[in-house]
Amino acid sequence: MIKLSDRLQKIADFIEPGESIADIGTDHGFLPIALWERGRSPHVILSDINAGPLEKARANINKYFPEKQFDLRIGSGIQTLKPAEVEAIVIAGMGGLLIAEILGDDLPKSKSYRKLILQPRNAQDKLRLWLFENGFAIEEEVLVREGKYLCEIIMAVPAGFGRNAGPEEIRPDRCIRSDDIDFEISPILFAKKDPLLVEFIENKIRIERKVHAAIKAKAVRDKTEMLRKSEERMELLQKMRKRSGINECKDE
Repeated sequence: MIKLSDRLQKIADFIEPGESIADIGTDHGFLPIALWERGRSPHVILSDINAGPLEKARANINKYFPEKQFDLRIGSGIQTLKPAEVEAIVIAGMGGLLIAEILGDDLPKSKSYRKLILQPRNAQDKLRLWLFENGFAIEEEVLVREGKYLCEIIMAVPAGFGRNAGPEEIRPDRCIRSDDIDFEISPILFAKKDPLLVEFIENKIRIERKVHAAIKAKAVRDKTEMLRKSEERMELLQKMRKRSGINECKDE
């Protein structure tokens, strides 16, 4: 049986038994092959913009299941798919802006799938904002460790399709701004008491301390406003750390 990394296993956990999936940017193809092998997904599509990754996926198929014909497709993003062809779309290991670009390339098609499982490597806040502005609701999130990194996995659905009424579930008690901290640190992680949340926030505090020190060291005339914003951000992150259940931040 194919063993998935913790990151890929967390993604696989979002797939319900019987759901068909398309893995966009499939690379080695381990995730869709494992989902099929375990009987969780009866139909999987492995798609990538480059031939090289598909050849790696094909090699793994030939290694583990040479008798099975898998559906491999070459092309950009969801262009390789028909509307509603599968129930779940997986886009993992790409930048958040690239994921938004892929989904926005054909928004009606993106909304034809019941579930989007997204694992952005960066710009996670910008991806959440894009989902909010384009009619998707974030239903679930989880943090998972991969080496020295904490990865964020987002499960979103077209607004009104799943449990949530709409993307306003991100923060229903006030107006949303593009710089809202809730797009950076999801309220869902607090609600579910994600076991990695404290470490996740502490990492952000350490990064902001380095930013603050770098601003102080800059040879610029007026850095008062930059320092003020950095200090405000540190104060907000410290409040979020307390909200997550810890009062002291570990020193570097």
